[in-house]
Amino acid sequence: MPQMRDLARAVAARHAGRATQGFVRGKLRTDPILPALLALPPLGDVLDLGCGRGQLGLALLLAGQADSVSGADLDAAKIERAAAAAEGLPARYAVADIAAMDIPACDTVLLIDVLLQMPHVTQAALLARIAATAPPRIIIRAFDPDCGWRSALGFTVEHLRRGLGADLGRQGAVAPLPVRDLTRIVEGAGYRVTISPCWAGTPLPNVLILAQHP
Repeated sequence: MPQMRDLARAVAARHAGRATQGFVRGKLRTDPILPALLALPPLGDVLDLGCGRGQLGLALLLAGQADSVSGADLDAAKIERAAAAAEGLPARYAVADIAAMDIPACDTVLLIDVLLQMPHVTQAALLARIAATAPPRIIIRAFDPDCGWRSALGFTVEHLRRGLGADLGRQGAVAPLPVRDLTRIVEGAGYRVTISPCWAGTPLPNVLILAQHP
């Protein structure tokens, strides 16, 4: 899609270093999460938890899909890159443990590929804390452990990532909560939930959980 290529190129150009630019450009062009988010109504003020290099939030800003972005991640080097890339945009990034940080007011909370990196009890507690602050929208891309061959392959990929040790956020056990358990938490807080595949073009078991407050 030409528009997606142009958007990926624009976000990558804001980052320093050819390796980082290549990663950002490739990630945005091939990952189905960006077109999935762009297909939704405007997201307003976005809180991106586990934001990494910030490329997703910056893409939403440049596409006019977000009014502002606040990002948090435990990896200080990635946050430094995200903050530099966001210069001049309504975005701010901070080093923080998302499992323990205060959840600020926002319109949309993004939890993209982060929950499976935490113990089950931590995932449940974080999601319950977010839901208790009642943002209008919570968007989760979750690893579905009950998705047959996709799940088996997904576990293999995640174990390989940890074995390579290249990602600070992927050092613990691979522990995705069943999608029904994640859904139960937000539905218990009064959210309406829809679930859809988010693996287009990939063999991974990712699903998009969209929780909206009435």
